[in-house]
Formats: sequence, C-alpha cells, structure tokens
Amino acid sequence: MAQPPYQRAGTQRVELACGGGFGRTGTALSCLAVLDGVALAEAVAYVREHYSHRAVETPWQRRFVTRFDQAAHRQP
Repeated sequence: MAQPPYQRAGTQRVELACGGGFGRTGTALSCLAVLDGVALAEAVAYVREHYSHRAVETPWQRRFVTRFDQAAHRQP
C-alpha cells in the first residue's frame, strides 16, 4: 500500500492540485504546513506568501484548515 503524500514528501516529489489550483490546493497545502509545524495562525498566510495569494479562497476552506489542525494535535 502506498504511503500518504505527507510521508512520501520527505523522500519523493508530491504534487497537489485541484481544478483551479488555488482554493482546494491551497487548503491542502495549508494542512501540510500544519503537519510540518507551521502554527495554525500562520499556515494560510505562509501558503499565500509561498504559493499563491489566492490560496484558501473561502471561509469554509479556512475552517477546514482549523479543524484539520485540531484533529492533528488531538491527544489520544
């Protein structure tokens, strides 16, 4: 079984894309930034600075990143 993209990214090139390349792609990149240790408060801004100013286009996408952060940092 293939490893998830965030695990492969350490040794392989991983590409993310959606139809437009900004909203959903930016959301996924923001989630990866959170996994990489970027603070939630900075994750979307980081992706907008380093990928595209149009990343994470809707309030729902921003909320997804917030919920992803909460799930990623939840203690078992």
